[in-house]
Amino acid sequence: MIRAWLLPVLLILVGLLGGGSRAADGSPLTGLLVLAAFLLLAFVNSPLLFPRSLTHAEAMRRSAADGRPVVYWRPGCAYCMRLRTRLGSRAHRAHWVDIWRDPEAAAAVRAANDGNETVPTVLVDGRHHTNPAPSWLRQRL
Repeated sequence: MIRAWLLPVLLILVGLLGGGSRAADGSPLTGLLVLAAFLLLAFVNSPLLFPRSLTHAEAMRRSAADGRPVVYWRPGCAYCMRLRTRLGSRAHRAHWVDIWRDPEAAAAVRAANDGNETVPTVLVDGRHHTNPAPSWLRQRL
């Protein structure tokens, strides 16, 4: 859990320091813009951008019941952010699993990717797809 929030917290601290120093130098508007930019970066790199993560076991159970895809992801992953943002409101139709919060999920991703924790990895109809095109996944949602 700490690992997922490390980058966003660091970005907020840098934004506070950078924005505060700009404001102290007599440019409060520039300081505010610097802070806003770093807050936006912190949000984009935080787990808040993604739907609530499930455990691997819970995602598999739900996927078996409703047939929805399972998306394995991790905070800070640019490809995961790209997939999430391009899916838009349809992202909530998939079951999202954070591999940093669930060792069983990380093991499933390693098994599907020759020992690598490559994300996003999407499980659809019993087959794993590594870093699929957002348009491809959107069609399956």
